[in-house]
Amino acid sequence: MQKYQIRKEIPEKIKNKLSDYSPLVQKLLFEREIDTKEKAEKFFNPDYERDTHDFYLLKDIKKAVRRILKAVKENEKILIYSDYDADGIPGAVVLHDFFVEIGFSNFENHIPHRNEDGFGLNSKTLKEISQKKVGLIITIDCGIMGVKEVEEAAALGMEVIITDHHLPGSLLPRAHSIINPNQKGDKYPFKHLCGCAVVFKLVQALIKEGRFEIKDGWDKWLLDMVGFATVSDMVPLVGENRTLSHFGLVVLRKTRRPGLRSLYKENFLKPEVISEDDLSFVLTPRINAASRMDEVHLAFDLLRTRDEGLAEAGAEKLNKLNDKRKMAVASMAKSVRMKISKMVEEPKIIVAGNSEWMPSLLGPVASSLAENFNKPVFLWGQNGDNEIRGSCRSDQRLDVFELMKSLPMGLLLNFGGHKFSGGFVVARDRIHFFEEEILKAYKNFNLTEEALPLMIDAELSLKDVDWNLTRDLLKFAPYGKGNKKPVFLFRDVSPDEFDKFGKNKEHLKIVFKEGLRKPLQAVKFFSKDDDNLIRLKEKTKFDLAASIEVSYFRNFPELRLRIIDFF
Repeated sequence: MQKYQIRKEIPEKIKNKLSDYSPLVQKLLFEREIDTKEKAEKFFNPDYERDTHDFYLLKDIKKAVRRILKAVKENEKILIYSDYDADGIPGAVVLHDFFVEIGFSNFENHIPHRNEDGFGLNSKTLKEISQKKVGLIITIDCGIMGVKEVEEAAALGMEVIITDHHLPGSLLPRAHSIINPNQKGDKYPFKHLCGCAVVFKLVQALIKEGRFEIKDGWDKWLLDMVGFATVSDMVPLVGENRTLSHFGLVVLRKTRRPGLRSLYKENFLKPEVISEDDLSFVLTPRINAASRMDEVHLAFDLLRTRDEGLAEAGAEKLNKLNDKRKMAVASMAKSVRMKISKMVEEPKIIVAGNSEWMPSLLGPVASSLAENFNKPVFLWGQNGDNEIRGSCRSDQRLDVFELMKSLPMGLLLNFGGHKFSGGFVVARDRIHFFEEEILKAYKNFNLTEEALPLMIDAELSLKDVDWNLTRDLLKFAPYGKGNKKPVFLFRDVSPDEFDKFGKNKEHLKIVFKEGLRKPLQAVKFFSKDDDNLIRLKEKTKFDLAASIEVSYFRNFPELRLRIIDFF
């Protein structure tokens, strides 16, 4: 249970400016720094032409276009080198589809092995690529930190065009050209594009400069991949990203891709109402499962295929692979819980590892444990090259990046991340000291900040939850980072029914009936057994924090609450 804080009321002056909207809509607009009707209408009604920026503002884009068009004209072999996640893979599909559309076939896609190759350009892989007589490498969602690797590629006779969105280091790679809105000197006004969106801009420039026989507006069909990646990569859904995700969802709902249609069917999703939640909680984990379970090309092949039979088989296989991933994650989490249960006292920070654990699965395990125990978590495993890699997650109080920086020299060979999550590589000869050093560093760390409170947007009664209110809330979608789904406080509620559901009874469902015209369900997925179950059994009144959503279970639209916390 976390603390909560109700957001302040908005000033009268702003209420007057937004008087055409309901008080709740006024408040939600004000929280998004929207204080006039004109701004509100622009927010509620994204316009593709108005709200997207000119791709020519990206530094080096003209230079990159000239080089790619030269390669196409001379039939030079091109290799597309993308990241393995749900941003890099859709980005790879975007460039793949463009080359196919213009009839260029002398290219191939390479996606690195998550556990063995790691993130970004890889020296060993570059040597293998050079044997294929590749003349040009185009990176997607990676490469901006590959200073050494780009030099190696040049020595092997290959030029590199980098398309990326990650923050550059102090030195830029000496690539042929770099397309990244975050590089120094770049004039692109929006700095939060995902990697797939960056390569989409490149494709738009290639279409304009190449004058290919492509049907006008063909590039907009690629927005299914751009929208997918924008939501999946958790970039802020503001500004241009709101527009790209909005129109991306429009295309996703009528996608031409057999792979996506099969994935929808396999997971009982209704295509015409696909939402950002479906992307985040259903589809993205399955795309990421491919690389986490060492079959990265399965996801890429599924998204690019035009064959219905291959799509159906691929979607089924990807679902099974995701089930296997979930079982592995659950097994690892169970091992850590058993370790904790045997301790005399519950630790203030959780540190665990096993040479049998796949590093690619540690992030989801660490996130789950950090949420369940409300403690920082450091986990390590071993990859196929006997390298010890780990992931860490914060309890929202500890700065895990600063803790890693404070560890003794030589313990970590490499690390990265930010305040609340990160990754690291441990020196093999120091692994036996790893837990001890983490605990020691944690004791010396001053935790000055309390965990951030849960921000409540407004108080409502259960009777307020109806379709009129929901239609107002849907105007704010798509929700995500920078445009969070509103959270409401329902005071003094008491359940009429409750139950655990799911394959392993891991989810919670509460039903409210008293005083309502029809029953209202509230659900919490992956709800751990705790004191809340006792309160539910005793039918004790409590305060409930929840968001409002539309469920399409069995293709029937129904309002329900998504539980966030009990108080």
